[in-house]
Amino acid sequence: MARATQTPLPDTSPVARIRLFLDLVRFEHTIFALPFAYVGVILAANGLPTFHQFFWVTVAMASARTLAFAVNRLADRRFDATNPRTANRPSVTGAISPRTIVLFAAISAVLLVVAAALLNPLALMLAPGALVFLIGYSYTKRFTPLCHFVLGFTDGLAPMGGWVAVRGSLFTGDDLPAWLLMLAVTFWIGGFDLIYACQDVEHDHRERLHSWPADFGIANALWLARVCHVLTVLTLVVLGGVTGLGWPYWLSVIVVAGLLAYENSLVKPHDLSKLNLAFFNLNAYVAVVLFAGVLLGIFIR
Repeated sequence: MARATQTPLPDTSPVARIRLFLDLVRFEHTIFALPFAYVGVILAANGLPTFHQFFWVTVAMASARTLAFAVNRLADRRFDATNPRTANRPSVTGAISPRTIVLFAAISAVLLVVAAALLNPLALMLAPGALVFLIGYSYTKRFTPLCHFVLGFTDGLAPMGGWVAVRGSLFTGDDLPAWLLMLAVTFWIGGFDLIYACQDVEHDHRERLHSWPADFGIANALWLARVCHVLTVLTLVVLGGVTGLGWPYWLSVIVVAGLLAYENSLVKPHDLSKLNLAFFNLNAYVAVVLFAGVLLGIFIR
């Protein structure tokens, strides 16, 4: 008689919980926003920042992104459960409990505020506003198709935060690069989120969620994504003129423009098969290439 096999018990150790949570929030995708935060730091410092600034900016940005994703997974649990693409997320299956997600989100929020406090008074003063967007953007698709641009603006706070961390200012004429960086990232992230949302049109219709593709059609959304990415490149051109960066920066802008053009060429209204390549791979390259261009361009003028 065959011996019955027992299903192994899930690993509930603290290390396993942390590993599962990091997988849930896709911690590795911090690469999208972190290089732009460093761009803000480098431009504000007109070179390399102090170790203190570099360390606490890194803590703040990693915490901010972790908080945003944790809240997003918690807020979208009901919708994720009805979407085949997201139905296996640990937050849906119960592999990680809502209480655990809330705990890690709270820790991330505290770390963000502590990092801001240790950087300078303006960073601490602006932290509550950042928290509003980090927590609130996940709920915007319930009532507006402009949710993609709220997400873009939220990510655009990363380079602005990096600038504030070093300069301790944001509202003078010398702070224009911070605002240009914010605009560039807003258009960039908003554009590729428009592309990414195209795969969930049917689900968004069923759940009465708003997105630009669901409300106005995939073809319209892909056209708007192209407009956003053109605006991204134009804003980067203005940034280069304002900051006087050297040729490595201009080369990086050309490469970024090529990557964005290629990204948009991969996705068609009736063919979304290459969407994940466009979203994950190419956008990571965009962030890293621009960071390298700014870093080299500030020393080679």
